Formats: sequence, structure tokens, C-alpha cells
Amino acid sequence: MGEERVKEEALQLIGMFQLLPRLVVFDLDYTLWPFYCQRLSKRETPSLYPHAKGILYALQDKRINLAIASRSPTADTANTFLDKLSIKSMFVTKEIFFSCKNKTDHFRRIQSRTGIPFNSMLFFDDEDSNIEAASKMGVTSIYVDNGVNLRALRRGLTQFTENQNASDKNQRK
Repeated sequence: MGEERVKEEALQLIGMFQLLPRLVVFDLDYTLWPFYCQRLSKRETPSLYPHAKGILYALQDKRINLAIASRSPTADTANTFLDKLSIKSMFVTKEIFFSCKNKTDHFRRIQSRTGIPFNSMLFFDDEDSNIEAASKMGVTSIYVDNGVNLRALRRGLTQFTENQNASDKNQRK
């Protein structure tokens, strides 16, 4: 499925939801691209998972902010790859730094820089510990085992809506 077709399907999918996140956060390694960037040279040509670019463009078209939370020890390589893929400017903030623990520090920085509450964020990652930690902060977090794709986007938007509805219900009690 080509990038434009993925973008069209993602736009249709996003259009089915009334409640949308204000910010969608992506991990890099094995979420947006199928490799660990620290194992590659900056001279190499990176690639994204097949649906990733179309989904990014669709979210951007819907005026949903995008961010990166990556524990990569090679931020310079990650940024070079984002440049080479022509997607670096799509992200309102890029928190790419090594951390031995999960991504709580990444999310605190993202929240501080954007002013967007955790419960208005949707996050995609391939590591359970990061999903768990971000969820505890109030971020709707979706595990991806083979990169971000349309199915994961649907799961994320569905879960985000369910979380928002549950939150609204609790506030009315």
C-alpha cells in the first residue's frame, strides 16, 4: 500500500472519531523504523515502516501535534535519519536521549514544552515497560510489535476515546 493510500485511509479513520488526541508521540526504533539507529552509521539510508509516513502526514493534516520520545543513545544519528527521511520538521518536540529507566522523563519534558496534558496524548512504542510507565502518567499508550500501522492507529484512537469517556464519567460523579 503506497504512502498516499495509507494517508487517505488514515484520514478516513481519524475522521471516524470525535475525540482526538492533541498530541501523538512516537518512539523511533522498531516503532517508526525497523532498526536500532545506534547500530547504523549516519551515512546509511534509513527507511520507515510501510504505513508510518502516511500516518504522520494524516495526523499533521488533521492538525494533531506530533512528538518523539526515544531512549536512543545516539541522538545525532536519530536526528540525521529524521532529516534524511524528510520528517524532522513534523515534530513539535523531539526528546531523544538515553535513559536507563522508562520514558517518564521524556514525557515530563514533552508536557513541559507543549503544555499539553498527559491525558490528551496518544503514544506508540514497542516496549512494554515504556507503555506501562506512560499509561501510569495518564497517557493513552499503545504497544506495537511490528511498527506503527493503520491497525495500531485504530486501536490507539479507540483506546483514547474510551479513556476520555471514562475520565468524563468519573468527573461527573
